[in-house]
Amino acid sequence: MKQSLQLRIGQSLTMTPQLQQAIKLLQLSSLELQTEIQETLEANPLLEQDDHLGEITVRDAEPARENGADHDDVTELRSSADNVSENRADQTLPDELVLDTGWDEIYDSLPASPTQSQSNREDNRDLFENQAKQVDALNEHLLWQLNCSHLSSLDHEIGLSIIDSTDESGYLTQTVEDIFAGLEAQHEGVEFDEVEAVLRLVQRFDPIGVAARSPSECMLIQLSQYDPDTPHLKKALALVENYLEHLASNDFALLKRRLQANDAELSEIIKLIQTTNPHPGHIVSENHAQYIAPDVYVKKHEGVWVVSINPENAPRLRVNDQYAGLIKRRDNSEQNTYLKDHLQEARWFIKSLQSRNDTLMRVARAIVKRQHAFLDYGEEAMQPMVLRDIAEQLELHESTISRVTTLKYMHTPRGILEFKYFFSSHVSTADGGECSATAIRAIIKKFVAAEPADKPLSDNKIALLLGDQGINVARRTVAKYREAMLIPPSNERKRLF
Repeated sequence: MKQSLQLRIGQSLTMTPQLQQAIKLLQLSSLELQTEIQETLEANPLLEQDDHLGEITVRDAEPARENGADHDDVTELRSSADNVSENRADQTLPDELVLDTGWDEIYDSLPASPTQSQSNREDNRDLFENQAKQVDALNEHLLWQLNCSHLSSLDHEIGLSIIDSTDESGYLTQTVEDIFAGLEAQHEGVEFDEVEAVLRLVQRFDPIGVAARSPSECMLIQLSQYDPDTPHLKKALALVENYLEHLASNDFALLKRRLQANDAELSEIIKLIQTTNPHPGHIVSENHAQYIAPDVYVKKHEGVWVVSINPENAPRLRVNDQYAGLIKRRDNSEQNTYLKDHLQEARWFIKSLQSRNDTLMRVARAIVKRQHAFLDYGEEAMQPMVLRDIAEQLELHESTISRVTTLKYMHTPRGILEFKYFFSSHVSTADGGECSATAIRAIIKKFVAAEPADKPLSDNKIALLLGDQGINVARRTVAKYREAMLIPPSNERKRLF
């Protein structure tokens, strides 16, 4: 075999550091992007934030030359520093030095007058609106009531064990036997009846029904606090204690036979049961509201939908001119090399941010252009669309569209929606057209909302109604969409009132 040399010309894509950085920024959410920008600002001294600019800009700060105007700039900086330090020995300190902090910044100020307090509240903002609640709010609420109960030391320890075994919903995570076994190993003389007695005491704490072992017990505790003369109370207690599963499955025929009640009476019994709370712990330990900052805004201006980027998520960055002006082109010293490297990194980072915003705007405009009917008329007008459609329109790869649409949100008149929300599969219609899955789910939701309470629509009936509108879907497809919207089947949707 003879060896030979061949010359070939080809093209290949290399993952340069700049490209890797651009891809990384493209897939970050708004919160992750803010964190990444803050870390970069702290690590790169040549990058700074400019609040006076309207958009991300790069100032053309070229490396300084060794002669000419750049040399004059360096000389001017040095001369100004010398002017500050000259005759330092002749300078005297004044009697009172000017402080860079005020009295109010060090010591707590006095309470404001009613007039000042009123003026500070003119904006009608709730100062405690966005403060996170304590994680163990229910636990602390129960401990406060336990400490006010004046129990013996042993009963107090039992109450602590019960409260520690209660989750955020208000249910015991351990059995009474396990709690007793743990206490028996630590305290001699503790009895099982004492644990049950303290448990009954804790279950009467606020919120009532906390530390229950099951939903049935929780609701029974709450119903037992009602006046004994309350109408239908005895049958409501019997239903919760023995037939709660049948109530969950809407088996009204069996309930009427077992409770010996007619439709009107059973309806009143169910209304009485619905006054209870099967998750009492949620009253105290509610989750803190999570706010979403949209990446783009969509508004209608003079009959045209306009897309604009959120300025809060588009930080304004620039290169520090003072540091960039100290760079000398032909100087290879350690300090000069350090400044050169960070200058190049700052420019790459700013260009990557610009590329991210440009791509985000292009994708958002393409989505709005295709889904303007949804913005005008609602979910039923949603058009079928997949990632490939936007990728072909913008001449980008599907993976790029996927990165842009992940964890990115759009503020529209119909709410804050994720970019992914506008993408859905399609179903063929009778006239040869296509209907998006989002529109079909909206139609199904409308059918269910308008169905009779005593005779809900079955999946087969919904499929027939969709067929009357020219949408050909199978019964199993309707069931899949219904389950995705967390709508129970027809037998569980049946109601007496």
